[in-house]
Amino acid sequence: SSSCAGAHPRSELARLVAVTLLQESLELKNPQTPFPFGAITRYNCSLCFPGFRPAFPRDRFPCKGLPLQAPLQSLGANFHLFFPQVERDFEREYGKLQQLEDQTKKLQKDMKKSTDADLAMSKSAVKISSDLLSNPLCEQEPAFLEMVTAFDTAMKRMDSFNQEKVNQIQKTVIEPLKKFSSVFPSLNMAVKRREQTLQDYKRLQSKVEKYEEKERTGPVLAKLHQAREELRPVKEDFEAKNKQLLEEMPKFYSSRIDYFKPSFESLVRAQVVYYTEMHKIFGDLTAQIDRPGLSDEQRERENDAKLSELRALSIVADD
Repeated sequence: SSSCAGAHPRSELARLVAVTLLQESLELKNPQTPFPFGAITRYNCSLCFPGFRPAFPRDRFPCKGLPLQAPLQSLGANFHLFFPQVERDFEREYGKLQQLEDQTKKLQKDMKKSTDADLAMSKSAVKISSDLLSNPLCEQEPAFLEMVTAFDTAMKRMDSFNQEKVNQIQKTVIEPLKKFSSVFPSLNMAVKRREQTLQDYKRLQSKVEKYEEKERTGPVLAKLHQAREELRPVKEDFEAKNKQLLEEMPKFYSSRIDYFKPSFESLVRAQVVYYTEMHKIFGDLTAQIDRPGLSDEQRERENDAKLSELRALSIVADD
């Protein structure tokens, strides 16, 4: 190569023309194979390196034997080949995380509704038992007062255990759900930054392709080189962002099981403790107020008989 080094034009434009034409020659041989950038440091023309056979006529090779720096890798064909698969992979992984975000928010909302309803139920039961205690019937009937007092005690115990259950669920289930949901805004912001870089990538790639389609004049080749230089850092930035997200999104999605498993175990334990206590409370209450040997059907017949006696009174008789 040293034998022809002095025969080359020294202008930057001539060098860019030579680089671009050599690059196109390599791509025409195999457009789907990216140029092995970094694998070699220079190419010689066929005058100095017989093993090299450019795809264009020798008289279009301006260097006449100049040792050329490795050309910039063309992005056109490769971009359109790899990009749809990249987007499919990204959309698949991000779609799972979007679904996870929606499900987490829904579960958090449903758990809050459930605990609110539990508290409302036990508070209502306590209100009913308190109202019965203040009823004049209890003052006049000791047996009835004893039964209502036992009922009021049971409802207050139920409300106490219910409050403990709700506090446990709030601490071990709802709060972790809330904290997990707080991670998604940062994830979505990273995806948004990737999308912004992707739009810049597409814009600059279109600019490169526009110059590639034009007639190969010196000024056009110089602009093509400049466009590729502008594209290179944006391409690298996009690929870095895309690679990081594609590596970390599946890890984030897989982590949900280890994160939520303790919460759901705690939810089950809280429910088991609560309903075990309820079984004891209402078992004790039944023993205090129930008349042994009397079935529900017998109680119903007794109530119907008493109601018939009331209806037989003249003040409630039909006209």
